[in-house]
Amino acid sequence: MHGGDQHWHEPTGLTQKSGLGTFTKQTMPYDTFMEEQEIPIVRAVGVSKVQNLPLKPWKRMGGKGTFIQLWGTEGLWGSYVIEVPGSGALNVEKHMYEEQFLVVEGRGSTEVWTEEGGPKHIFEWQKGSLFSVPLNTYHRIVNASSSPALLLAGTSAPNAMNLYGNQSFIFNNPFVFDDRFDGKKNYFKPQDDIASDPVRGLAMRRTNFIPDVVECELPLDNRRSPGYRRIEPHMAGNRFYMWIGQHETGRYSKAHKHGSAAVLICLKGKGYTYTWPSELGTHPFSSGKADQVFRVDYEPVGMVSAAPMSGDWFHQHFGISKDTLRMSAWFGPNNARGRRPGRPGEKEKDLGAIDIRDGGNAIPYDEEDPYIRKEFEETLKSEGATMRMEPYLYEKPKEGEERPMTEFVGM
Repeated sequence: MHGGDQHWHEPTGLTQKSGLGTFTKQTMPYDTFMEEQEIPIVRAVGVSKVQNLPLKPWKRMGGKGTFIQLWGTEGLWGSYVIEVPGSGALNVEKHMYEEQFLVVEGRGSTEVWTEEGGPKHIFEWQKGSLFSVPLNTYHRIVNASSSPALLLAGTSAPNAMNLYGNQSFIFNNPFVFDDRFDGKKNYFKPQDDIASDPVRGLAMRRTNFIPDVVECELPLDNRRSPGYRRIEPHMAGNRFYMWIGQHETGRYSKAHKHGSAAVLICLKGKGYTYTWPSELGTHPFSSGKADQVFRVDYEPVGMVSAAPMSGDWFHQHFGISKDTLRMSAWFGPNNARGRRPGRPGEKEKDLGAIDIRDGGNAIPYDEEDPYIRKEFEETLKSEGATMRMEPYLYEKPKEGEERPMTEFVGM
């Protein structure tokens, strides 16, 4: 059967199947948009530090930039780094997708306004600041120093572009989201109050600006490692989900698994991440499958995709300097565990914080691959740091035993 320029062949008999069987992944609208910008596109499991990425003039933005599309984030959310010229500014932007910025280097200010010619809200930022531009508002980023400033951005541009497939709709839409940006003078004033995340009950801050994510206070969490600290910033009414966490010096995260989307960004210290498909099991090194495990080493501001392919991947993070390892995880919109599709009102477990033997997705220290502990201890010694993982962490708890959290707090 024929239709226009494309020919479709009906299968013959009852055993032949229709279609090609194998096919090539098609370019999506966001992929086309990236190519059109004529700047580099970095595709990898991770990068050791974004400061080393190649930058080229980006005409649309008015600075130099490069796209970052770590494996597993394709179509889920977008990222790029942008260099703002010294004593200069980026072009004015407005778009129908969410956007947040981490200041990697430099200091400056951001101007935000709702209607063309309307009053501007201006706030200042520095190295380590985190802020979000409200959806579909005019905004301009200004460099206050004679040296270039560098910012890392996370956006929901792939979600919007792949859905609507029309750049004019994305960049020239007059709709005002007054529920996202109310124009109040204190909109970008840092808010330090800690609340409970209504979905999972974790520590949360509703703030549209954090002056310094590298040194800001983090409340105790204990979910990933003994003494682990964590906060969820909820910014500008976004669906873009993220958190900031910190492991104590000499301690490391339990391995846990989930699907693609999460990217870990190193904010302080240095370390490495292992990630491997769950089909390899909990002992990929001792079972002779080390060649299928990805390792990414990083320092501020490095990035790693926690689950770089489709399906559930185990990943484990290790801080190896004398300083604490502080990281931020960016998930994009609607990819966090508490926002996945499901029946409203259905009860879900926080599987990543529950050990495998208890029905969760985390590998307890006493069941992990022995190579993990050995390598971590040796690496700490080479860095002049001290191992602080107590021996009992590697002993299987007796039935019904619950180790008190007071053993962990402040250690």
